[in-house]
Amino acid sequence: MNKISPEMPELQSMNITADNITKLKSLFPEAFSEGSIDFDVLKQLLGANVDEKEERYGLNWHGKRQARQLALTPSRGTLRPCKDESVDWHNTKNLMIEGDNLEVLKLLQKSYAGKVKLIYIDPPYNTGQDFIYSDDYRDNLSKYLNFTGLVINGNKISTNTETSGRFHTSWLNMMYPRLKLAKNLLHSDGFIFVSIDSHEVSNLKIIMDDIFGEECYRNTIAVRRGIKNVQAQFEDVSALSQGHEYILLYSKNSLSRLPKLSQSHLEQKPGKWDTFWRGTDRPTMRYELFGITPEKGQWRWEKNRTAEAIENYRFFLEKKSQQMSLDDWFFDNLTSTNKKLNFVRKNDEDVVQYYVPPSDGKILSDNWMDISLSGNETIFDTEKNTDLLERIINWICRSSNDIVLDFFAGSGTTGHAVLKSNSKNNSNIHYMLIQLPEPSNKSEFMTISELTKYRLIESGKKVKDGNPDWNGDVGFRVFKLDTSNIRPWEATAETLSEQIDAYVSPILEGRSEEDLLTELMLKRGIDLSVNIETRQFDGLTVSCVDGGKLFTCFANQIPASSVEELTKGIIDWHKSLKAGKDTVCYFLDDAFENNVAKTNLCAIMEQHGLTNLHSL
Repeated sequence: MNKISPEMPELQSMNITADNITKLKSLFPEAFSEGSIDFDVLKQLLGANVDEKEERYGLNWHGKRQARQLALTPSRGTLRPCKDESVDWHNTKNLMIEGDNLEVLKLLQKSYAGKVKLIYIDPPYNTGQDFIYSDDYRDNLSKYLNFTGLVINGNKISTNTETSGRFHTSWLNMMYPRLKLAKNLLHSDGFIFVSIDSHEVSNLKIIMDDIFGEECYRNTIAVRRGIKNVQAQFEDVSALSQGHEYILLYSKNSLSRLPKLSQSHLEQKPGKWDTFWRGTDRPTMRYELFGITPEKGQWRWEKNRTAEAIENYRFFLEKKSQQMSLDDWFFDNLTSTNKKLNFVRKNDEDVVQYYVPPSDGKILSDNWMDISLSGNETIFDTEKNTDLLERIINWICRSSNDIVLDFFAGSGTTGHAVLKSNSKNNSNIHYMLIQLPEPSNKSEFMTISELTKYRLIESGKKVKDGNPDWNGDVGFRVFKLDTSNIRPWEATAETLSEQIDAYVSPILEGRSEEDLLTELMLKRGIDLSVNIETRQFDGLTVSCVDGGKLFTCFANQIPASSVEELTKGIIDWHKSLKAGKDTVCYFLDDAFENNVAKTNLCAIMEQHGLTNLHSL
């Protein structure tokens, strides 16, 4: 049994620097010598692509180097499950995570790298009234925990005012590492949408180009917003009121292509009838139709196609016209058979006509002024309209089980929009929301994250009420950022004795088996929404994660007399799941009554193919 210490990679969040070096080594093994990068060789291998000029185009600011480094630093924290604040914990695939999004994004790297189809964020616009979280490059987790203590105790949290000497710098330092980490989570054909206004749109465009690449820039979308003071347009002002904001759109991959974006045919004009005669002159297209043969010109279609179209319309009149309109039948048939039907008739004025169906959508441009930035379901002045988010979700998420991430979740509008989209399209898209527990200006909620959870509950009820036949997922699992459950070894000469006493148990006091299980899932790269089952064997609780990928028993005491029943239970359970040989098992090292008990457990399990055994 392999004893795992907190310093080992298995109990660390992803080390992005080490991962980048591994990828680089696989591409350019010649550039590595004795474990180190030979940059001269690497430059030779890259050839003409190396730019050694001191001055390059880009955006530089005080702290950029530290901001880049901050994204590469592993997190020392974990996420703790909160079942009592969750809804339908055992069945839902949606996640609501409370915490500093920088630390949370780091913790999600192993479990969700390359899995997110769509990221939408509506970050602080840096208008002078926004709260801009200030990261600590040395110990950001401690900074966050101190921050939450200030919020709980009612202390005032400052905003990034324009009088600050580092007004733009503070905002850039906040955004850069978060976008850097977010890129890793996107699927290879994923997309990111970032809402912004004129205060920082130019800076945001440059840092997005820096992180995602100019070749991955797709569009800047203009979205309408209400003008707060129309009268100001007619007075002497320094600038016109802004009637729109922006959404910057980037792809993860430069080769990715956006799906066709169109408005629903229900928003368009209905189908119409148009003359079947054309002025072009092809004698072979002149034939008798309803007793009429053109003397000049031609019919629109050849004879066989026309005969089929006449029969289609006769069938509609006889079989369908009492049940639905021709437009509805056209689209119903198109949906079920993927075939467009043609229709031809002679009207009451003896004019031969053909049916022109409604378009299946009006192709939209980057001017989205047809949709309001805010709607009647909003809670904050700056909150986005769910219709806007629905359009983005319906456009990008075309597959079941796609994941939508919003790491500036606010009141949970993105989650609400996912539920609305699922209910209308009978789809199964999942949301993952991250929100800092910053102070709320709503008297009934101490923090915005509390408001987020309330909004998700209420929007789930509303969507269900609006579509009672839909049985989709309206639940969510809640997790909160905290320190690791496993004590770090940080002994000095003065604290050595204290550390040795503390290490009788490596698990922090007050932490539950579920806390520890969640941390292992994160560190082993397992999705937080997977199914977790528990069973009892001789009074000892065993958890099985994701159909047998992981088994854990974190009982504080494992008597020697219980080893046989415990191992038999795990082995039989594993066999019933047909989970294979990659299954990993974890136990607490100091839980075994003696070394004989631990040795017997290992021997029995290894006999049955379970060889990947670890203890904490």
